[in-house]
Amino acid sequence: PFVIVCNHQASLDLIGMVEVIPDRCVPIAKRELLYLGTVGWACWLSGIIFIERHRRDAAIGVISRTAGTMRRENVS
Repeated sequence: PFVIVCNHQASLDLIGMVEVIPDRCVPIAKRELLYLGTVGWACWLSGIIFIERHRRDAAIGVISRTAGTMRRENVS
């Protein structure tokens, strides 16, 4: 298992990131991306898990549930 951290500077960077992220990888992004029009729709449709950075407890809960699912399904 490993963690890839992408600090992109523009919405077009997402296209490049999709090419380098390995198969069976679970993407997590800040919830604000969900509201970026077609970029948000594309993120949602591709299965990205969104976290609310301003609600710490909720973000930790989402990450904990995601980690449990990742262990069960053996994904990175």
